[in-house]
Amino acid sequence: MSWIADTYGQLHTGELEALACVTGKAVSEGGIHGRREATGRGLMFALSEACRSSADMAALGLSTGIEGKRLVVQGLGNVGYHAAKFCREQGGIIIALAEREGAILNPKGLNEEEVFNFRKRTGSLLGFPGATDILKSADALELECDVLVPAALENVLTVENAARIKAKIVLEGANGPTTPEADEIFRKKKMLVIPDVYANAGGVTVSYFEWLKNLSHVRLGRMDRRRQAATEMRMLQAIEKATGKKFSDAERQGFVKVTDELAIVNSGLEDTMIVAYQEIREALRQQPDAGDLRTAAFITAINKVAIVYEELGIFP
Repeated sequence: MSWIADTYGQLHTGELEALACVTGKAVSEGGIHGRREATGRGLMFALSEACRSSADMAALGLSTGIEGKRLVVQGLGNVGYHAAKFCREQGGIIIALAEREGAILNPKGLNEEEVFNFRKRTGSLLGFPGATDILKSADALELECDVLVPAALENVLTVENAARIKAKIVLEGANGPTTPEADEIFRKKKMLVIPDVYANAGGVTVSYFEWLKNLSHVRLGRMDRRRQAATEMRMLQAIEKATGKKFSDAERQGFVKVTDELAIVNSGLEDTMIVAYQEIREALRQQPDAGDLRTAAFITAINKVAIVYEELGIFP
């Protein structure tokens, strides 16, 4: 993407917003920290927010939170790898990973980085130590698990295999992994499908942050970070004065952290995913006939567009 921005800049000399013509650039060329892993991180935030609802989890026979959830992830590319990584770091158990050559299963859990490095070294994830090989990759989709994450291909959950899917939650990391016919079956099975139109939006969300950064011509947080640190230091000093206790240098460093760009990006992404999920969930609560989160997401989006047209008027 960097060469596209450079070419555009050469063709539009003097245009201040040239860097904003495209996103996904290298950080040194106007890109933003956290963009590469944003889609996978967004999937984790989406799952985390969905799993916060005690009522929704009780209906599925699950506890709240990601911790302890058994996940099957299809795809060890950028999206699948990071989704597995961030969910595992939140306490999720990656019991199976699937790629084009097959899949591997370990009920005790897999480390996506170890599997990735093994596949890079050997050319296949099959034969990974401590795991059971599944020669047909699609069979991994039908494993018993709490969360299925199709993060590779479209149309992998179809009318042919939907009835055999044992997951209670489908977290759509790929674009269009579920066909309409499979969606109908999942609805009847009362599964929770977290739709792609929302779940894998982390990448474009952070691309938007990159665009804002390019338009402002300032690194995110640059003008605010020192003020924040000064405010936190004054707070510590007030606590010391009130209690008569002095903080150690290590304690001060732990309390007073200068926020960097990555922290701002991740915070903004988390907030975006949380707010969006709650809007969709509220739309489903108000219109239960919608039936699922996918339909509720479309209702939410269409309503926003309709409100804009209604309030602004249509011109000409």
